[in-house]
Amino acid sequence: MTLAPDQRAPTQRERLKAIIGGSTGNLVEWYDWYAYAAFTLYFAPHFFPNEDRTAQLLSAAGIFAVGFLMRPIGAWMMGIYADRHGRKSGLTLSVALMCAGSLLIGVTPGYETIGVAAPLLLVLARLMQGLSIGGEYGASATYLSEMAGRNRRGFFSSFQYVTLIAGQLVAICVLLLLQASLSIAQLDDWGWRIPFFIGGALAIIVFWLRRGLAETQSFAVARAEGGPKSGFVELITNHPRETLTVMMLTAGGTIAFYAYSIYMQKFLVNTSGLSREAASQINAVTLFLFMLLQPAAGALSDRIGRKPLMITFGILGVFCTYPIFSTLAKTKDPVMAALLVMAGLIIVTGYTSINAVVKAELFPAHIRALGVALPYALANTLFGGTAELVALWFKQVGMEQAFYIYVTVMIAISLGVYIRMRDTAKHSLIRED
Repeated sequence: MTLAPDQRAPTQRERLKAIIGGSTGNLVEWYDWYAYAAFTLYFAPHFFPNEDRTAQLLSAAGIFAVGFLMRPIGAWMMGIYADRHGRKSGLTLSVALMCAGSLLIGVTPGYETIGVAAPLLLVLARLMQGLSIGGEYGASATYLSEMAGRNRRGFFSSFQYVTLIAGQLVAICVLLLLQASLSIAQLDDWGWRIPFFIGGALAIIVFWLRRGLAETQSFAVARAEGGPKSGFVELITNHPRETLTVMMLTAGGTIAFYAYSIYMQKFLVNTSGLSREAASQINAVTLFLFMLLQPAAGALSDRIGRKPLMITFGILGVFCTYPIFSTLAKTKDPVMAALLVMAGLIIVTGYTSINAVVKAELFPAHIRALGVALPYALANTLFGGTAELVALWFKQVGMEQAFYIYVTVMIAISLGVYIRMRDTAKHSLIRED
């Protein structure tokens, strides 16, 4: 049989070009998503006035969690869209929605100007961003995994989290730049809006870049062959075990990632007592080093398999989470705090570096984007999106250490899945022609 041009295996140069193009868009998507968390300390008083700091952060974290409620819907809608119309089409649609949500946050007046409409518009913006990011993960994880070659799939797909972390890191760097160039009063008053305008502008550029991406071979062959259509019924009827596996292997990893990255900046200020500037600097340095670890761990998984890395994360996460957080809570030295945060992120690398490819390797091409996106989004909504909310609630009621136990228990549950599941590096369903 003669293959059409888009059904032939891409060259290494074509793979690299496509992965770089897809990763750039992923970076901007996650920058927009994380800018909300990075600047919460500054914009929360504008939307939730006349409350103490913990209550303001709790309200803002609640809306951050609300954004996660749309992620399963976005994963469902755009996962099916990417399976039926192409990974490139799904990526382009998701970045357009993210752009709209980011710009809406940037232009929304404060509570004193428009009253209750201000937090309502903030909720609307987060719902739009949640819809976008729900589809983005599945489309980008699938795209990067399918474009990578068999022997380097772990390495190339690790750039899904490299760009995810880079998006968060860019948001932190923008915060540091604004902290250095603006006074505290200016940043509190109007400077916090700047990152959302930056994100909207970058998303417009990426929208046009993504329109020029090549489609993956796996999708082209699956479309040419026909067969069953992607959909929720198809997913739960014919792939229930894989769907549940994705949810459970995600649960512990995602809550650990959000605890050590998104929530950590607030933890260092609100619990450890460090300054906002010191917390931002620690977050930036540790995330940069964390980002550099992802390709190395991904390449290691190509040599020894995915399972050993996930089991290592699970074991170390169970035994080290409580000691790390309880020590951080009493730490006043920024250097010691940075070392403790870095220790946690090194442990989490066993999950983050390979989670995208593990999920993609579980599903056949015709339902891969939906299979990766929907169960991941459900687990993220239940555990990742609520991590800050749960942590701040425990702190407010005087039981902050219960959060450390909660994270440990969730990692232990995922560890059980890692031990029982097959190594996807040896049993991959990603098609090779």
